[in-house]
Amino acid sequence: MSKPPVCTTLYNGSCPVCRTEIDHYRAQDARAGLGLGWIDIGRDPEAARARGFDPIAVRKRLHVLDAQGRVHIGVDGFLLLWSHLPRYRWLGRIVGARGIKPLAVALYDRVLAPLLFAWDRRRRGA
Repeated sequence: MSKPPVCTTLYNGSCPVCRTEIDHYRAQDARAGLGLGWIDIGRDPEAARARGFDPIAVRKRLHVLDAQGRVHIGVDGFLLLWSHLPRYRWLGRIVGARGIKPLAVALYDRVLAPLLFAWDRRRRGA
C-alpha cells in the first residue's frame, strides 16, 4: 500500500503558464522520486469539488493540500510545494522571509493571479 503524498497540488492545467510551471515541478518530483500529488482541475473540475473546493477558486489561485489535509492557497501553497522540491527550497526560504513574503503575496494576489485568470477566461471564451 502506497503512502499518501506529503502534499497535493490542485492547479489549472488549462492555463498554459500554470501548466508549464506545474509540469516543471512535476518533472522535479519525478526525478527525485518524491511522490507528490497533482490534480489538474482544468481537465477534471469534479476533482476540486470532490475535495470541497470551487473549481473557479482553484483556477484563480494555486491550492496545495498538506499531509494533514489543510489547504494552502496562493503564495502559501507555493511555499509548501517548494519546501518539498529540493531545487526550490532556497526560493521558498527567500520568498517566505519576513520582509519579502508580504510583497510576494501582494504581487501574486493583486497582479499575477488575476492577470492569469483573466487571460485564461478570455482564452476559454468564458
